[in-house]
Amino acid sequence: MAVASITETVQYLTFKLADEVFALDVAKVREILEYTSITKVPQTPEFMRGVINLRGSVVPVIDLRLKFGMAPTEQTINTCIIVVEVTLDGDTTVLGALADSVQEVVEMEPEQIEPAPHIGTRLNTEFIKGMGKHDDNFIIILDIDRVFSEQEIIAVAEAGSMEQP
Repeated sequence: MAVASITETVQYLTFKLADEVFALDVAKVREILEYTSITKVPQTPEFMRGVINLRGSVVPVIDLRLKFGMAPTEQTINTCIIVVEVTLDGDTTVLGALADSVQEVVEMEPEQIEPAPHIGTRLNTEFIKGMGKHDDNFIIILDIDRVFSEQEIIAVAEAGSMEQP
């Protein structure tokens, strides 16, 4: 999705992974949970930490830090799980994304958002909606629907449909 498609003021939930600030469109966020025990599921992608029981539903939990090539998320007092809806080919999958901490909800005007940087052809930046500017800092705005490939979403969804002990 190009920045040109961002034509109105949007609210974004900002969160930290390591020292970087990321953002998600609040319309994609269902809720924010305190860190809870995660049940590991064998033979899932490395970035998938396992599943949690959310009011009787099995929700897969992924580690965005691992997905983005960072060190795994360490559990701290601020670690939380952002429950999001990911849409791929018309199907919606609910999953939890680990974050080091949730910051705030910010409103950004289209003129505050610049296109994602193009860093050669080998680095895929399709999952970045744009770079927002807020309080003289850059915020990496994620297109959560494009962070994962179709195969990754299928693997996560299949793990989430397994019975939890």
